[in-house]
Amino acid sequence: MPDVTETPAALFAGSDASPFGRRQRRARGARVPVSIVTGFLGSGKTTLVRELLKTPEGADTAVIVNEFGEVGIDDALLRGSSDTTVLLGNGCVCCLMRSDLQETLRALLADRARGATANFRRVVIETSGLADPGPVLQTFASDRALGAEFHLQSLVAVVDAVGGPGNLAGMEEARHQVALADRIVVTKTDLVPLAAFDALTEDLRRLSAAPIATARDGVIEPGFLLDDAAEALPVVAHHDHHHHADGIDTFTVLFDKPLAWEAIEQAMAVLTALRGPDLLRVKGLVAVDGCRGPVVIHAVQQVAHQPIELETWPTDDHRSRLVFITRNLGQDVVERLFAAVSAVVK
Repeated sequence: MPDVTETPAALFAGSDASPFGRRQRRARGARVPVSIVTGFLGSGKTTLVRELLKTPEGADTAVIVNEFGEVGIDDALLRGSSDTTVLLGNGCVCCLMRSDLQETLRALLADRARGATANFRRVVIETSGLADPGPVLQTFASDRALGAEFHLQSLVAVVDAVGGPGNLAGMEEARHQVALADRIVVTKTDLVPLAAFDALTEDLRRLSAAPIATARDGVIEPGFLLDDAAEALPVVAHHDHHHHADGIDTFTVLFDKPLAWEAIEQAMAVLTALRGPDLLRVKGLVAVDGCRGPVVIHAVQQVAHQPIELETWPTDDHRSRLVFITRNLGQDVVERLFAAVSAVVK
């Protein structure tokens, strides 16, 4: 099977990329699911996580909190809600603290194995409000050991209705958090008029195709945070396309018929070799010739997760769909590349 430490140019190229091994009922298999909660400063991330931990669905959750500063506050607020809370302080998990995140996840597994911590069944990572979540996403694809033990379930971006519009307009980090998210939670909606909320929703729609929900005092349906994003990709119109500041585009490429795996791997290899840094995130379910279920694809810039074939499709729609989040790389270029490679393969 492909090595999860390989770049997409290697992972999506060569005969060793298929077959995909035993079909899995769910994308995560037996691995520990990880949810990342990001959002700009003051958006309500800690309140959201704290309320999740109070629910039956949030039980047995290990929490990793990253705070930018020497004194941790958020982790203290969460320690009463989780038996396993770890603080990554005085740094940002997206840069200097990335290696610390890897070591923390390994330590959690080791402590659980020897009974030194609670027997958690999922992990929630709360990032610093200044974090770019891209490198965090890469961690689970680039570290072979972590990829074998943990499954990135979803990236949740929290946006508060009061400060969110200004943050999205003025802060690149806030826009990236939303653009890369699998789902978006809007908080503090009771503090703004309906017109302001509607305007914020329009801003978010221009940034992302991810589903949006609201939380009142941190309370939200747990499934919205914890359902596997790889199995709940939105089915959108072929022309659905979001262009926004910083040259970032979000679009979905649909294929009505199953694709040859050689076409997928070679098209992705070309994209990665030529524009790897601009492929901020690629995720999708693909109908591959010879496969009964969909193949889950997930890549972040030059780093890709191992493709996984699921036993069944999550819905009756069996069209391939790849969601691209790119920088200065348009939908038409990507579609033409896949069409050209597919024609050559045929």
